[in-house]
Amino acid sequence: MAIERTLILIKPDAVGRGLIGEVMGRFERGGLKIIGLKLMRMDGELVVRHYDKLVREKFFKNLKTFMTSGPLVAMAVEGLHAISLCRKLCGVTNCLEAAPGTIRGDFGLSKCMNLVHASDEPENAGKELSLFFTDGELFEYERPDQASMFSDDDIS
Repeated sequence: MAIERTLILIKPDAVGRGLIGEVMGRFERGGLKIIGLKLMRMDGELVVRHYDKLVREKFFKNLKTFMTSGPLVAMAVEGLHAISLCRKLCGVTNCLEAAPGTIRGDFGLSKCMNLVHASDEPENAGKELSLFFTDGELFEYERPDQASMFSDDDIS
């Protein structure tokens, strides 16, 4: 079964521009189920833990400043091939190169302030989800429209 869970962060630039609903809707319309949601502000320690592989990069200081500059929305989503689907819905990291129809392609204005984060692989998705959500904050439920979105062949 290819049902996966992953983390989406709607970054401070998207929150500040009033894009929360639009971004969330893109994932829901893509067949994904929101199973956890919170508006929060990252502190410096959480930025370091979340972006641990980027700490030594020369752009990390600016990334840390950006990610702590305002509130963001942490979203746990679940669905068929959720990790790769979320990455496709987001578009490439550099908004200036993102395809139209993607979140970054339609709304992005910057290379660095790129609206959203989506986990890149199952191991990272699990790690990242645990940084932002406890098990008690993730909910199990069925979408009533699931039967009209996927066949048994898709899910098995």
